Amino acid sequence: MTDVVVIGAGAAGLMCAIVAGQRGKSVVVLERGERIGAKILISGGGRCNFTNRYAGPENYLSSNPGFCKSALARYTPDDFIALVERHGIAWHEKKLGQLFCDGSSREIVEMLQRECADAGVEIKAGADVTAVRRVEPDGGFGVETPRETFSAKRLVIATGGLSLPKLGATDFAYRIARQFGVAVLPVHAGLVPFTFSGEELEFCRALSGVSAPCAARVEPANGQSVEFAEHFLFTHRGLSGPAMLQVSSYWQAPEELRINLFAGGGARAWLEENRQSGLRLDTLLARRLPERFATAWAAPLAPLRPVRQYNSVELDDIARRLENWTLRPAGTEGYATAEVTVGGIDTRGLRSKTMEARAVPGLHFIGEAVDVTGWLGGYNFQWAWASGHACGQAV
Repeated sequence: MTDVVVIGAGAAGLMCAIVAGQRGKSVVVLERGERIGAKILISGGGRCNFTNRYAGPENYLSSNPGFCKSALARYTPDDFIALVERHGIAWHEKKLGQLFCDGSSREIVEMLQRECADAGVEIKAGADVTAVRRVEPDGGFGVETPRETFSAKRLVIATGGLSLPKLGATDFAYRIARQFGVAVLPVHAGLVPFTFSGEELEFCRALSGVSAPCAARVEPANGQSVEFAEHFLFTHRGLSGPAMLQVSSYWQAPEELRINLFAGGGARAWLEENRQSGLRLDTLLARRLPERFATAWAAPLAPLRPVRQYNSVELDDIARRLENWTLRPAGTEGYATAEVTVGGIDTRGLRSKTMEARAVPGLHFIGEAVDVTGWLGGYNFQWAWASGHACGQAV
């Protein structure tokens, strides 16, 4: 019997296996795909945004917000940076604490492979798990694949969520949780572009490729308003870019999307400052916004006039529109392009220190499969490393 079987050779699963192996445990990692670390390889445009220097509990969305505190406190971004540097991997900070490899994301996967090898971890790719069962009376687990069956004292599920099915994502973790009576919360795509229909879609299509800064906001019916100041990007299907991806994790149909084109405010004061410029409204807006976007945004206000010809009430209205441009998405692009899955295994049924199911001793869930979703910019990798590390210390 093996001490630990980890199902899923992604960021969380490999980290868990490494830590458990370093503690002298016999560990087997089973990966359904033919290669390990598939998501790591494509992340960050191939350079892997492997963590965020500022990752903290406030950067995560969960129905049980305090759950992630323990794991994040015990394995920090600095801990992972130290591992990266120990392997001689060059890295840089892009912006907002986002850390990337100077070279290829393959360096991170190769690092994890070497760490697994050094810890005596056995990795089996192309091992599609067909069944998991509890073995009585010893309380272990039986894990079946088409080629062989494994027995383990502890079982770790690290198969992720539903995002990016082209990389092999499935609902495996949720099925196993339900099989053993662990609650699973509703899920939806997160860090994903918005789609539109009708006139709003045509507006976006006409500006496809145009990007601008903003502060994007959603006001969930069941929670507090959230806002992210970043760039957004028009696409042939709707809106993307960092600001849109961030708020998408909090958005639920049919909520509105509110965009402040003057992040930080000040639209009314700016209009007043330029009131005597002699410029027409769209021409003036093009000083702050991309010209094509300024022209398209101002078009519904036709007939356009020089700014000095607008009275104070009209300028108040224009300023309000600039700071509260409201759109109603038709939906999102879904799991096909989503970077994460929001929701998942209810963390109230897990122990925060060990990631073990409270009602099923020896069964652990880590990484994206659980109801902890990070912001864009390396936060989800940090949760993978931290939750995997916490679990690896316990199995």
